[in-house]
Amino acid sequence: MDLAALRSAIDGVDDELLKLLNRRAELVGQVAQLKERMQVPFYVPSRERQIVDRLAAANAGPFPTEAIRPVFQEIFSACLSLEKTVRVAYLGPEATYTHMAVKRQFGLSARAIPVGTIAGVFDEVTRGGADFGVVPVENSSEGVVSHTLDTFVGSDLKISAEILLEIHHCLLVRAGVEVGQIERVYSHPQGLAQCRRWLAANLPRAALIEAASTSEAARLAREDAAGGAVASELAARLHDLTVARRSIADLAHNVTRFLVIGEKQAEPTERDRTSILVELRNEPGVLLRLLEPFARRGVNLTKIESRPSRRQHWQYVFFIDVDGHGRDEAVAAAVEEAREACTALKVLGSYPRAESI
Repeated sequence: MDLAALRSAIDGVDDELLKLLNRRAELVGQVAQLKERMQVPFYVPSRERQIVDRLAAANAGPFPTEAIRPVFQEIFSACLSLEKTVRVAYLGPEATYTHMAVKRQFGLSARAIPVGTIAGVFDEVTRGGADFGVVPVENSSEGVVSHTLDTFVGSDLKISAEILLEIHHCLLVRAGVEVGQIERVYSHPQGLAQCRRWLAANLPRAALIEAASTSEAARLAREDAAGGAVASELAARLHDLTVARRSIADLAHNVTRFLVIGEKQAEPTERDRTSILVELRNEPGVLLRLLEPFARRGVNLTKIESRPSRRQHWQYVFFIDVDGHGRDEAVAAAVEEAREACTALKVLGSYPRAESI
C-alpha cells in the first residue's frame, strides 16, 4: 500500500473508533440511569482499575501496554461527564503537582477546583462544593505531609483512591536568564527539600525562599529578574518561563503519593489498601497489643506513622496502612480486636492500591 492508501486505512479505523466511543457513551448513559434508580455512587475507581487491568492483560500489541491507562483514563473521564460533571478540589493553584495528580486520576473532563490549603480541600468536599478532593500524603524522599494526616483527625471523609505521581522537578527562569545569574530560588518547602543537594552544588550562594506552592514559586520567579523556581514543566508553560535544568531532584525516582477523599470508600478489589487512624491507651505494651492481631492473621502492615493528637500534651495518634480491604475477613477481625487497645479507632477508607511507578 502507498502512503495515501495507508492514511485512508487509518482514517477508516479512526471512524470505527469514534463509532465505538459513541456506542460506549450510550451504554454509560444507561448505566447512569440505573445508578440513579439504585442510588449507588456514580464514580467507582475500582471499576476503572479492573477495566485497565483486563485490557492490559489482553493486549497483544503493537499498541504499547503502558499507554492503555492514559488513553482509557480520558475515555473514562469523558463518559463520566455524561453522568455528571465531576468536581474535584485540590491543593492549588493550577499547575501544581497535585493538579497534575487530579488530571492523571480524573482526566481532562473533570472540573478541577483549586483550593489554597489542605484543610480547605477537606472543607470543600465536606460542604458539597466538590465531589472529591485530592491531597498529597507522602513523598518517597521527604516522608509524610503532616498537614494531611492532621486534618484526617477531625474529618469524617473517606479515602476512595490513591495516586502515585513521579515528580520531575525543573529549574525555571525568565527567558534570557542564565543559571549563574540566579540570586533567589523559590519553591514549596517540599520542592526545596527534594532538591537540596543539587541546589547546594549548583547555586550555593542563592537564597532559598519558600512559596505556598510550586506554581506560586513559578509566578514569583516570573516577576524576579534574578530569580528561579523549582517547579514542573507545566508550571513553566503556564507562567511563560524557560526550563533551565531538568531532573534536579536529589533522588532519581522521586514519587509523591496522593489520596482521593470523598463521602464513601471504594468497593473491594483483589489489590486493596486500608488506612486506619488510632489513638492508644497510655499503658505498657499497648502498641504491641495494637499490632499483634494483624500479625497473627497475616495482615501486612505497610506503614505506621505517629502524630501529636493536639488534644493533650504528649498524646499521639497513629496512622496505619495495611494490605487488604476492610471487608476482608482477616482485616475486619484484626481491626475489631485492635480496638481493645485503643481509646479511638477510625477506618479512614479502603481503596485500590495505585500502580507502582
